[in-house]
Amino acid sequence: MAEEVLLPGLVAVEHSFEVPLDHGDADGTRITVFARELADPDGRDRPFLVYLQGGPGFEAPRPTRQPNGPGWLDRALRDFRVLMLDQRGTGRSTPVGALAGMTAEEQAEYLAHFRADSIVRDAEWIRRELGVERWSVLGQSFGGMCVITYLSFAPEGLAEAFVTGGIPALGPRIDEIYGHTYERVLDRNRRYYARYPADRERVRALRQRFDEDPPKLPSGDRLTWRRLRQLGHMLGMSDGAERLHYILELPPESRAFLHDVDDAVGFARNPIYAVLHEASWADGGTTRWSAERVLPAEFDASDLFTGEQIYPWMFDDYGALTSLRDAAHLLAAREWPRLYDDDVLRQNEVPTAAAIYVEDMYVERTFSEETAAQIRGIRTWITNEYQHNGLRVDGERILGRLIQMARGRD
Repeated sequence: MAEEVLLPGLVAVEHSFEVPLDHGDADGTRITVFARELADPDGRDRPFLVYLQGGPGFEAPRPTRQPNGPGWLDRALRDFRVLMLDQRGTGRSTPVGALAGMTAEEQAEYLAHFRADSIVRDAEWIRRELGVERWSVLGQSFGGMCVITYLSFAPEGLAEAFVTGGIPALGPRIDEIYGHTYERVLDRNRRYYARYPADRERVRALRQRFDEDPPKLPSGDRLTWRRLRQLGHMLGMSDGAERLHYILELPPESRAFLHDVDDAVGFARNPIYAVLHEASWADGGTTRWSAERVLPAEFDASDLFTGEQIYPWMFDDYGALTSLRDAAHLLAAREWPRLYDDDVLRQNEVPTAAAIYVEDMYVERTFSEETAAQIRGIRTWITNEYQHNGLRVDGERILGRLIQMARGRD
Protein backbone atom coordinates (compact mmCIF):
# COMPACT_ATOMS: atom_id res chain seq x y z
CA MET A 1 0.00 0.00 0.00
CA ALA A 2 1.51 3.31 -1.09
CA GLU A 3 0.28 6.91 -1.32
CA GLU A 4 1.99 9.79 -3.09
CA VAL A 5 2.24 13.09 -1.24
CA LEU A 6 3.72 16.34 -2.52
CA LEU A 7 5.98 18.16 -0.05
CA PRO A 8 7.77 21.49 -0.72
CA GLY A 9 10.48 20.63 -3.21
CA LEU A 10 10.02 16.88 -2.71
CA VAL A 11 7.95 13.98 -3.93
CA ALA A 12 7.04 11.58 -1.12
CA VAL A 13 5.61 8.09 -1.44
CA GLU A 14 4.25 6.70 1.83
CA HIS A 15 4.40 2.95 2.24
CA SER A 16 3.03 0.57 4.85
CA PHE A 17 4.32 -3.00 4.99
CA GLU A 18 2.95 -5.96 6.95
CA VAL A 19 5.88 -7.88 8.42
CA PRO A 20 6.13 -10.72 10.95
CA LEU A 21 6.66 -9.69 14.56
CA ASP A 22 9.03 -12.65 14.76
CA HIS A 23 10.82 -13.23 11.46
CA GLY A 24 11.44 -16.80 12.58
CA ASP A 25 7.67 -17.38 12.58
CA ALA A 26 6.35 -16.14 9.25
CA ASP A 27 2.82 -17.35 10.05
CA GLY A 28 2.62 -15.63 13.43
CA THR A 29 1.61 -12.13 14.53
CA ARG A 30 2.05 -9.37 11.97
CA ILE A 31 2.90 -5.72 12.60
CA THR A 32 3.09 -2.72 10.29
CA VAL A 33 6.31 -0.90 9.40
CA PHE A 34 5.90 2.52 7.82
CA ALA A 35 8.42 3.92 5.34
CA ARG A 36 8.50 7.30 3.59
CA GLU A 37 10.20 7.43 0.20
CA LEU A 38 11.59 10.84 -0.75
CA ALA A 39 12.91 12.05 -4.08
CA ASP A 40 13.60 15.18 -6.04
CA PRO A 41 10.91 15.66 -8.67
CA ASP A 42 13.45 14.66 -11.34
CA GLY A 43 15.09 11.95 -9.24
CA ARG A 44 12.38 9.36 -8.80
CA ASP A 45 14.35 6.66 -10.62
CA ARG A 46 17.56 7.08 -8.62
CA PRO A 47 18.79 4.18 -6.49
CA PHE A 48 17.57 3.85 -2.91
CA LEU A 49 19.36 5.02 0.22
CA VAL A 50 17.72 3.66 3.39
CA TYR A 51 18.13 5.90 6.45
CA LEU A 52 18.32 4.16 9.84
CA GLN A 53 18.00 6.70 12.65
CA GLY A 54 19.26 6.78 16.20
CA GLY A 55 17.54 5.19 19.12
CA PRO A 56 16.48 2.57 19.89
CA GLY A 57 12.82 3.42 19.69
CA PHE A 58 12.67 6.65 17.68
CA GLU A 59 10.99 7.20 14.35
CA ALA A 60 12.64 8.69 11.28
CA PRO A 61 12.94 12.49 10.94
CA ARG A 62 9.95 14.22 9.42
CA PRO A 63 11.35 15.65 6.17
CA THR A 64 11.53 19.24 5.03
CA ARG A 65 13.97 21.01 2.80
CA GLN A 66 16.69 23.15 4.36
CA PRO A 67 17.06 25.22 6.49
CA ASN A 68 14.78 23.18 8.77
CA GLY A 69 15.42 19.71 7.38
CA PRO A 70 18.41 17.45 7.90
CA GLY A 71 21.37 18.79 5.94
CA TRP A 72 22.37 15.35 4.80
CA LEU A 73 19.08 14.95 2.95
CA ASP A 74 19.91 17.48 0.23
CA ARG A 75 23.24 15.74 -0.37
CA ALA A 76 21.62 12.32 -0.42
CA LEU A 77 18.96 13.33 -2.92
CA ARG A 78 21.58 14.29 -5.49
CA ASP A 79 22.55 10.60 -5.77
CA PHE A 80 19.58 8.74 -4.34
CA ARG A 81 15.96 8.62 -3.45
CA VAL A 82 15.78 8.19 0.31
CA LEU A 83 13.68 5.66 2.21
CA MET A 84 13.11 6.64 5.85
CA LEU A 85 11.89 3.79 8.04
CA ASP A 86 9.82 4.34 11.14
CA GLN A 87 11.49 1.41 12.84
CA ARG A 88 9.09 -1.10 14.32
CA GLY A 89 7.16 0.27 17.28
CA THR A 90 7.77 3.94 16.39
CA GLY A 91 6.07 6.74 14.50
CA ARG A 92 3.43 5.45 12.06
CA SER A 93 4.52 1.83 12.47
CA THR A 94 2.46 -0.39 14.78
CA PRO A 95 2.76 1.22 18.23
CA VAL A 96 3.64 -0.68 21.39
CA GLY A 97 0.66 0.68 23.32
CA ALA A 98 -1.03 -2.74 23.34
CA LEU A 99 1.59 -3.89 25.86
CA ALA A 100 -0.63 -2.56 28.65
CA GLY A 101 -2.93 -5.58 28.28
CA MET A 102 -0.17 -8.19 28.46
CA THR A 103 1.51 -9.98 31.32
CA ALA A 104 5.11 -9.03 32.08
CA GLU A 105 6.29 -12.24 30.42
CA GLU A 106 4.24 -11.47 27.30
CA GLN A 107 5.52 -7.90 27.23
CA ALA A 108 9.13 -9.03 27.48
CA GLU A 109 8.69 -11.64 24.76
CA TYR A 110 7.05 -9.08 22.47
CA LEU A 111 9.71 -6.42 23.05
CA ALA A 112 12.54 -8.89 22.49
CA HIS A 113 11.71 -8.55 18.77
CA PHE A 114 12.56 -4.84 18.58
CA ARG A 115 16.35 -4.92 18.39
CA ALA A 116 18.63 -4.33 15.39
CA ASP A 117 18.34 -7.92 14.13
CA SER A 118 14.57 -7.57 13.65
CA ILE A 119 14.94 -4.08 12.15
CA VAL A 120 17.38 -5.41 9.55
CA ARG A 121 15.03 -8.28 8.69
CA ASP A 122 12.23 -5.73 8.28
CA ALA A 123 14.42 -3.79 5.86
CA GLU A 124 15.13 -6.92 3.86
CA TRP A 125 11.44 -7.80 3.77
CA ILE A 126 10.70 -4.30 2.43
CA ARG A 127 13.54 -4.48 -0.11
CA ARG A 128 12.11 -7.68 -1.54
CA GLU A 129 8.56 -6.28 -1.62
CA LEU A 130 9.78 -3.22 -3.52
CA GLY A 131 11.69 -5.42 -5.96
CA VAL A 132 15.02 -3.73 -5.26
CA GLU A 133 18.10 -5.82 -6.02
CA ARG A 134 20.48 -3.89 -3.72
CA TRP A 135 20.28 -0.60 -1.94
CA SER A 136 22.55 1.65 0.11
CA VAL A 137 22.12 2.35 3.83
CA LEU A 138 23.02 5.27 6.09
CA GLY A 139 22.96 4.68 9.83
CA GLN A 140 23.33 7.34 12.53
CA SER A 141 24.14 6.26 16.12
CA PHE A 142 21.91 3.23 16.88
CA GLY A 143 21.15 3.22 13.16
CA GLY A 144 24.86 2.69 12.54
CA MET A 145 24.74 -0.34 14.81
CA CYS A 146 21.87 -1.59 12.66
CA VAL A 147 24.09 -1.14 9.59
CA ILE A 148 26.78 -3.37 11.14
CA THR A 149 24.05 -5.96 11.81
CA TYR A 150 22.97 -5.58 8.17
CA LEU A 151 26.53 -6.21 6.98
CA SER A 152 26.56 -9.31 9.18
CA PHE A 153 23.18 -10.83 8.34
CA ALA A 154 22.25 -9.69 4.83
CA PRO A 155 25.16 -8.13 2.95
CA GLU A 156 23.70 -9.45 -0.30
CA GLY A 157 21.04 -6.72 -0.05
CA LEU A 158 23.53 -3.86 0.17
CA ALA A 159 25.24 -1.80 -2.52
CA GLU A 160 27.00 0.61 -0.10
CA ALA A 161 26.97 1.30 3.64
CA PHE A 162 27.58 4.56 5.52
CA VAL A 163 27.85 4.93 9.30
CA THR A 164 28.06 8.05 11.47
CA GLY A 165 28.78 7.75 15.19
CA GLY A 166 27.53 4.19 15.44
CA ILE A 167 30.13 1.41 15.14
CA PRO A 168 29.58 -0.90 18.15
CA ALA A 169 31.83 -3.22 20.11
CA LEU A 170 31.78 -6.86 19.04
CA GLY A 171 30.95 -9.62 21.49
CA PRO A 172 29.31 -9.68 24.96
CA ARG A 173 31.24 -6.78 26.52
CA ILE A 174 28.43 -4.73 28.04
CA ASP A 175 30.21 -3.90 31.32
CA GLU A 176 33.36 -2.86 29.48
CA ILE A 177 31.32 -0.63 27.19
CA TYR A 178 29.65 1.19 30.07
CA GLY A 179 32.92 1.51 31.93
CA HIS A 180 34.41 3.43 29.01
CA THR A 181 31.34 5.58 28.37
CA TYR A 182 31.25 6.62 32.04
CA GLU A 183 34.79 7.94 31.62
CA ARG A 184 33.50 10.13 28.79
CA VAL A 185 30.61 11.31 30.96
CA LEU A 186 32.99 12.26 33.78
CA ASP A 187 35.09 14.25 31.31
CA ARG A 188 31.97 16.07 30.03
CA ASN A 189 31.06 16.98 33.61
CA ARG A 190 34.51 18.47 34.13
CA ARG A 191 34.20 20.46 30.91
CA TYR A 192 30.72 21.62 31.78
CA TYR A 193 31.65 23.02 35.18
CA ALA A 194 34.77 24.61 33.71
CA ARG A 195 32.54 26.48 31.26
CA TYR A 196 29.78 27.27 33.77
CA PRO A 197 31.45 27.26 37.21
CA ALA A 198 28.53 28.99 38.92
CA ASP A 199 26.30 26.05 37.99
CA ARG A 200 28.15 23.79 40.41
CA GLU A 201 26.75 25.56 43.47
CA ARG A 202 23.38 25.83 41.75
CA VAL A 203 23.32 22.05 41.18
CA ARG A 204 24.42 21.31 44.74
CA ALA A 205 21.61 23.46 46.06
CA LEU A 206 19.12 21.70 43.79
CA ARG A 207 20.31 18.33 45.00
CA GLN A 208 19.81 19.27 48.65
CA ARG A 209 16.42 20.80 47.89
CA PHE A 210 15.13 17.83 45.90
CA ASP A 211 16.47 15.28 48.39
CA GLU A 212 14.44 17.00 51.13
CA ASP A 213 11.29 17.84 49.19
CA PRO A 214 11.14 16.71 45.52
CA PRO A 215 8.71 18.93 43.59
CA LYS A 216 5.97 17.60 41.38
CA LEU A 217 6.52 17.80 37.64
CA PRO A 218 3.72 18.57 35.14
CA SER A 219 3.53 14.82 34.41
CA GLY A 220 2.74 14.16 38.07
CA ASP A 221 6.12 12.51 38.74
CA ARG A 222 8.38 13.72 41.53
CA LEU A 223 11.63 15.40 40.54
CA THR A 224 14.28 13.48 42.45
CA TRP A 225 17.99 14.25 42.29
CA ARG A 226 18.74 11.04 40.44
CA ARG A 227 16.20 12.05 37.83
CA LEU A 228 17.55 15.61 37.55
CA ARG A 229 21.10 14.40 36.98
CA GLN A 230 19.95 12.45 33.92
CA LEU A 231 19.90 15.81 32.12
CA GLY A 232 23.59 15.08 31.57
CA HIS A 233 22.55 13.02 28.56
CA MET A 234 22.57 16.35 26.69
CA LEU A 235 26.31 16.81 27.16
CA GLY A 236 27.24 14.53 24.27
CA MET A 237 25.81 16.93 21.69
CA SER A 238 27.52 20.00 20.26
CA ASP A 239 24.95 22.33 21.84
CA GLY A 240 24.31 20.20 24.91
CA ALA A 241 26.17 22.24 27.51
CA GLU A 242 24.24 25.36 26.55
CA ARG A 243 20.90 23.53 26.59
CA LEU A 244 21.62 22.18 30.06
CA HIS A 245 22.78 25.55 31.37
CA TYR A 246 19.67 27.31 30.07
CA ILE A 247 17.50 24.88 32.04
CA LEU A 248 19.53 25.20 35.23
CA GLU A 249 19.52 28.99 35.14
CA LEU A 250 15.72 29.03 35.52
CA PRO A 251 14.22 29.48 39.00
CA PRO A 252 13.64 25.92 40.25
CA GLU A 253 10.13 26.75 41.47
CA SER A 254 9.09 28.11 38.08
CA ARG A 255 6.75 26.31 35.70
CA ALA A 256 9.36 26.83 32.97
CA PHE A 257 12.02 24.90 34.90
CA LEU A 258 9.71 22.03 35.83
CA HIS A 259 8.31 21.80 32.31
CA ASP A 260 11.74 21.82 30.67
CA VAL A 261 13.07 19.12 33.01
CA ASP A 262 9.97 16.99 32.46
CA ASP A 263 10.27 17.40 28.70
CA ALA A 264 14.02 16.86 28.47
CA VAL A 265 13.90 13.08 27.97
CA GLY A 266 11.53 11.17 25.71
CA PHE A 267 10.79 8.13 27.85
CA ALA A 268 7.05 8.80 28.07
CA ARG A 269 6.71 9.23 24.31
CA ASN A 270 9.14 6.50 23.29
CA PRO A 271 9.38 3.80 26.00
CA ILE A 272 11.29 1.38 23.76
CA TYR A 273 14.40 3.48 24.37
CA ALA A 274 14.34 2.88 28.12
CA VAL A 275 13.36 -0.78 27.90
CA LEU A 276 15.83 -1.85 25.22
CA HIS A 277 18.70 0.59 25.48
CA GLU A 278 21.06 -1.82 27.24
CA ALA A 279 19.86 -4.72 25.09
CA SER A 280 20.82 -2.77 21.97
CA TRP A 281 24.46 -3.07 23.14
CA ALA A 282 24.19 -6.79 23.90
CA ASP A 283 26.04 -8.71 21.22
CA GLY A 284 25.22 -11.90 23.11
CA GLY A 285 25.01 -12.51 26.85
CA THR A 286 22.87 -10.76 29.46
CA THR A 287 22.96 -7.12 30.52
CA ARG A 288 21.79 -7.41 34.17
CA TRP A 289 21.43 -3.62 34.51
CA SER A 290 25.04 -3.04 33.57
CA ALA A 291 24.90 0.76 33.86
CA GLU A 292 23.75 0.48 37.46
CA ARG A 293 26.32 -2.16 38.37
CA VAL A 294 29.37 -0.36 36.97
CA LEU A 295 28.39 3.20 37.98
CA PRO A 296 31.66 4.75 39.21
CA ALA A 297 31.97 5.75 42.85
CA GLU A 298 32.65 9.35 41.77
CA PHE A 299 28.91 9.77 41.14
CA ASP A 300 27.98 9.01 44.76
CA ALA A 301 27.15 12.04 46.90
CA SER A 302 28.36 14.38 44.17
CA ASP A 303 27.09 17.06 41.81
CA LEU A 304 27.86 14.98 38.72
CA PHE A 305 25.41 14.33 35.92
CA THR A 306 24.98 10.91 34.34
CA GLY A 307 24.68 10.34 30.59
CA GLU A 308 22.29 8.31 28.46
CA GLN A 309 22.53 5.26 30.74
CA ILE A 310 19.33 3.52 31.84
CA TYR A 311 18.75 2.38 35.44
CA PRO A 312 16.24 0.02 37.06
CA TRP A 313 14.93 2.73 39.44
CA MET A 314 13.60 4.63 36.42
CA PHE A 315 10.75 2.13 36.17
CA ASP A 316 9.59 3.41 39.56
CA ASP A 317 10.34 7.13 39.24
CA TYR A 318 8.90 7.63 35.74
CA GLY A 319 5.16 7.10 35.77
CA ALA A 320 5.15 6.41 32.03
CA LEU A 321 7.45 3.41 32.57
CA THR A 322 5.95 1.73 35.64
CA SER A 323 3.73 -0.60 33.61
CA LEU A 324 6.88 -2.02 31.99
CA ARG A 325 8.86 -2.49 35.22
CA ASP A 326 8.58 -6.27 35.44
CA ALA A 327 9.15 -6.75 31.72
CA ALA A 328 12.28 -4.58 31.92
CA HIS A 329 13.69 -6.79 34.68
CA LEU A 330 12.95 -9.90 32.62
CA LEU A 331 14.72 -8.39 29.60
CA ALA A 332 17.73 -7.46 31.74
CA ALA A 333 18.04 -11.15 32.68
CA ARG A 334 17.48 -12.41 29.13
CA GLU A 335 20.22 -14.26 27.25
CA TRP A 336 20.46 -12.35 23.97
CA PRO A 337 21.58 -13.76 20.62
CA ARG A 338 24.46 -12.07 18.85
CA LEU A 339 23.84 -9.07 16.63
CA TYR A 340 27.04 -9.28 14.57
CA ASP A 341 28.91 -12.03 12.73
CA ASP A 342 32.68 -11.62 13.03
CA ASP A 343 33.43 -14.05 10.21
CA VAL A 344 31.07 -12.35 7.75
CA LEU A 345 32.45 -8.92 8.67
CA ARG A 346 36.02 -10.11 8.06
CA GLN A 347 34.95 -11.16 4.54
CA ASN A 348 32.89 -8.03 3.84
CA GLU A 349 32.64 -6.98 0.19
CA VAL A 350 30.15 -4.12 0.59
CA PRO A 351 31.83 -0.71 0.07
CA THR A 352 31.60 0.83 3.52
CA ALA A 353 32.65 4.16 5.03
CA ALA A 354 32.25 5.39 8.59
CA ALA A 355 32.75 8.61 10.56
CA ILE A 356 34.13 7.91 14.05
CA TYR A 357 33.99 10.84 16.46
CA VAL A 358 37.03 10.94 18.73
CA GLU A 359 35.20 12.43 21.72
CA ASP A 360 31.83 10.69 21.26
CA MET A 361 30.15 10.44 24.69
CA TYR A 362 27.72 7.72 23.63
CA VAL A 363 29.69 5.45 21.28
CA GLU A 364 33.23 4.87 22.52
CA ARG A 365 35.72 5.49 19.72
CA THR A 366 38.14 2.82 21.09
CA PHE A 367 35.60 0.08 20.42
CA SER A 368 34.56 1.64 17.11
CA GLU A 369 38.14 1.51 15.86
CA GLU A 370 38.58 -2.08 17.09
CA THR A 371 35.44 -3.17 15.26
CA ALA A 372 36.31 -1.25 12.10
CA ALA A 373 39.63 -3.11 12.03
CA GLN A 374 37.60 -6.34 11.78
CA ILE A 375 35.47 -5.19 8.81
CA ARG A 376 37.16 -5.92 5.53
CA GLY A 377 37.46 -2.92 3.25
CA ILE A 378 35.83 -0.33 5.50
CA ARG A 379 37.25 3.18 5.22
CA THR A 380 37.11 5.29 8.37
CA TRP A 381 37.19 9.01 8.98
CA ILE A 382 38.35 9.53 12.56
CA THR A 383 37.71 13.13 13.51
CA ASN A 384 37.43 15.44 16.52
CA GLU A 385 35.61 18.10 14.52
CA TYR A 386 32.19 16.87 15.61
CA GLN A 387 30.24 15.55 18.56
CA HIS A 388 27.72 12.74 18.30
CA ASN A 389 25.25 14.91 16.38
CA GLY A 390 27.67 15.67 13.56
CA LEU A 391 25.31 14.39 10.86
CA ARG A 392 22.63 16.78 12.09
CA VAL A 393 24.85 19.88 12.25
CA ASP A 394 26.99 19.34 9.13
CA GLY A 395 25.29 16.53 7.27
CA GLU A 396 26.01 17.70 3.74
CA ARG A 397 29.77 17.62 4.33
CA ILE A 398 29.81 14.41 6.35
CA LEU A 399 27.62 12.33 4.04
CA GLY A 400 29.36 13.76 0.98
CA ARG A 401 32.74 12.70 2.29
CA LEU A 402 31.52 9.21 3.23
CA ILE A 403 30.08 8.70 -0.24
CA GLN A 404 33.41 9.71 -1.78
CA MET A 405 35.30 7.40 0.59
CA ALA A 406 33.11 4.38 -0.09
CA ARG A 407 33.56 4.92 -3.81
CA GLY A 408 37.34 5.23 -3.49
CA ARG A 409 37.50 8.90 -4.42
CA ASP A 410 38.91 10.27 -1.14
